[in-house]
Amino acid sequence: MLWTHARISLSLKDKIIAKIIRKYDGELITKNDPFYSLCKSIVGQQVSVASAEAVWRRLNIKIKQITPKNIRNLSDKELKSCGFSRQKITYIKELANNFINKNFNLNKLKNMNDEDAINYLSLNKGIGKWSSEMFLLFNQNRLNIFPIQDIGFLKGISKNYKIQYPPNQKYLNLLRNKWNPYCSVGTWYIWRTVDPEIVQY
Repeated sequence: MLWTHARISLSLKDKIIAKIIRKYDGELITKNDPFYSLCKSIVGQQVSVASAEAVWRRLNIKIKQITPKNIRNLSDKELKSCGFSRQKITYIKELANNFINKNFNLNKLKNMNDEDAINYLSLNKGIGKWSSEMFLLFNQNRLNIFPIQDIGFLKGISKNYKIQYPPNQKYLNLLRNKWNPYCSVGTWYIWRTVDPEIVQY
C-alpha cells in the first residue's frame, strides 16, 4: 500500500520518473536477513554489479547458507578463491565476529533517523556510508534513502534526465527535494533503467 502511494506521489511530482514507473513492474523487497544484506553490500563495494554477482555466486557455492558462523569458518584462502580482496576478507570476517559476539544491536536502528543509523552501522569496519545506505534501503526498506555515492544511480540520473555525468550537487539536491519523502522508491526505479533485473540485498 505504501509503495503504491509512493509511486503516485512521485509520478505527480516528476514526469520523468512517472514514465519510468509505468515501464517497470515490481517493488522493493527484502530478504529480512541483516547479516546476508551487510555481507552483500561489502561484496558490492567499488566493483561492478557483474563482478559482485560473480563473487557472490562463488561464495554461495562454497557455503550453503550465508551465516556468521559459516563465514567465520572459511579460511582466507577459501574467501580469496571466491574473489574477495584481502581487505574485504578482513571486513567480512570482522562483521561475522560482530554478529557472533553481539557487539552491536540492530534493534537500535528502529529508534534512529537515517543519518544516525548510517553512523551506527559504520561502526563495523568496512561498512561505510554507501554500504549502510544499501542496507537501510534494501534490508530495512527505509523510504527516503538517496545514495549519491552509488555510481549506477548517478549514471541512471544522467541517462534519464539527459544531463552531464556525474550530476552536479545542485541538481542532485533539487531531485532529492522533489522526491522527498520517497527517495528510495525513486532510486529503485532509476536503477531499473540501468539494469532491469531486480537487485536484492
